[in-house]
Amino acid sequence: MPKHKIAPSLLAADFTRLREEVEMVNNSVADWLHLDVMDGRFVPNLTFGMLIVEAVRQLSTKPLDVHLMIVEPERYVGAFRQAGADVITVHYEACPHLHRIIHQIKETGAMAGVALNPHTPVGVLENVLEEVDLICLMSVNPGFGGQKFIYQTLSKVRHLREMLTTLNSSALVEVDGGIGLQNAEVILRAGADVLVVGSSVFGSRDPAATIATMKALNESWL
Repeated sequence: MPKHKIAPSLLAADFTRLREEVEMVNNSVADWLHLDVMDGRFVPNLTFGMLIVEAVRQLSTKPLDVHLMIVEPERYVGAFRQAGADVITVHYEACPHLHRIIHQIKETGAMAGVALNPHTPVGVLENVLEEVDLICLMSVNPGFGGQKFIYQTLSKVRHLREMLTTLNSSALVEVDGGIGLQNAEVILRAGADVLVVGSSVFGSRDPAATIATMKALNESWL
């Protein structure tokens, strides 16, 4: 069984059919369901908050991977955990006290993730890598779905994988943005563990089959 995880992003779903879209993910071989929370301040878009996360928690049988693209995330960590988040990821760029919020997340019982924007080098996480459970490398500029993959991200994935190997860390490397069947394999080859997939899944003719194809990618080269 492939070890990498597939996390369909709800942002790309049809919200007029939210129950059906979540049930499709439930019935697929996806590992997580990814939810992008945007506040219109940290990123130039608004999406949804705790109420949608709570509603999706009632529908979903998959762990909820909640990505907070917001300012002052420390104010809302507890509320998102209570709403049903299993993984809570905050942005390095939004957290002047990153070490503190990582431990705040872990104290709730959720996995603690840190996301990096495309321009942010992975070296900034050197002093917290042993504390985190997941590092999310944005492969598009955060704020909107449907963007093209930034291929410079591959070198960041390789660099981060080297850093984690040196530390003998079990932290997961997640890549988020512009991922589809045309580039999923090369991203996994670079060292990714979790692929966040949006429009390439929800916009396909058979979303569950697309998820299965990505999940079944040969890992003999990893």
